[in-house]
Amino acid sequence: MAFELPALPYDYEALQPYMSKETLEYHHDKHHKAYVDNGNKLAAEAGLGDLSVEEVVKQSFGKNAGLFNNAAQHYNHIHFWKWMKKGGGGNKLPGALQKAVDSDLGGYDKFKADFIAAGTTQFGSGWAWVSVKDGKLAISKTPNGENPLVHGASPILGVDVWEHSYYIDYRNARPKYLEAFVDSLINWDHVLELYEKAK
Repeated sequence: MAFELPALPYDYEALQPYMSKETLEYHHDKHHKAYVDNGNKLAAEAGLGDLSVEEVVKQSFGKNAGLFNNAAQHYNHIHFWKWMKKGGGGNKLPGALQKAVDSDLGGYDKFKADFIAAGTTQFGSGWAWVSVKDGKLAISKTPNGENPLVHGASPILGVDVWEHSYYIDYRNARPKYLEAFVDSLINWDHVLELYEKAK
């Protein structure tokens, strides 16, 4: 199935002051659109145009770098937009998720510190993740567009640490961006939805 650029689930001003209208216009309308357009072209050339984005990601990993980079970034961004909402973030997690964070990640404060550390220490472009692997939550980081799907895990939360995600608003202060993401942007309902699917 052809990749499609999803509409943002909120208006371009909704995430201010933590993420600006200008950042969303560049990041969604230009960067994500380029992953969709390039991904469609490369998937068709590779004879994988009829597969789901998840299958294209898994089948192209380690075999077709151009296709993988664009398909993985499309998958990552489909969820990235949904992983944020106006008035999001903070430590009021849905019950089932709170229980898993407590048992698997050492509680909310440790999750926050470890998740921000993963994003801060990802050298260059990449992502920080919370995934379900072998029935438990785990925090990880990946370079470029790589994601936990290709490491036998199901991502339930991710944050983009490519500079185009934060440089307009935070310049080189990546940790400040990551704190704002955790404290003020995370849409825990989407995280819960993916957690329940992954279990």
